[in-house]
Amino acid sequence: MKKIFLPLTERTIRKLKAGDEIELWGTLYTARDRAHQRLTETLKKRKRLPIPLAGQVIYYTGPTAKRPGWAIGSCGPTTSSRMDAFTPLLLSKGVKAMIGKGDRSPEVIKAIKRHRAVYLVTPGGIGALLSQKVHTAEIVAYKDLGPEAIYRLQVRAFPATVAIDWRGNSIFRRYGERRRKK
Repeated sequence: MKKIFLPLTERTIRKLKAGDEIELWGTLYTARDRAHQRLTETLKKRKRLPIPLAGQVIYYTGPTAKRPGWAIGSCGPTTSSRMDAFTPLLLSKGVKAMIGKGDRSPEVIKAIKRHRAVYLVTPGGIGALLSQKVHTAEIVAYKDLGPEAIYRLQVRAFPATVAIDWRGNSIFRRYGERRRKK
């Protein structure tokens, strides 16, 4: 398992390959559908964003209420394709990785290659386990969206798999190709 420190650098991204198992250490941001829509609208209006994008990782999750003694409630990944319409613009503004579940559209894969980014996946259904990897959590934007607000998370040993690397290689394509050959 490769230990990856955040924010991501170009050098780190170039070392990652589809299928690599990694653990993330540092700061990442959460954002789901409605937060993505607001970020995109803000960019189109040429206004200041509430979070930095350069080198950042966006985790597609909407955490549940915080449990006593924990930094955050359950925080499992949501389906990434719901953010596909917004992703190319955010990548063009410096986002270097997204974490979610499921495959991405051809347009997103092209944008990942163009902007030298990566797409990471983590299994659905293990949100309670993933919350144990979050050491601090605070809402930093769009509090009115409730669980879809943007949180800044400090994570340690947060597990993920590189699903699509900066060259466009994909674990989804490899699996699909093997399956069709049978």
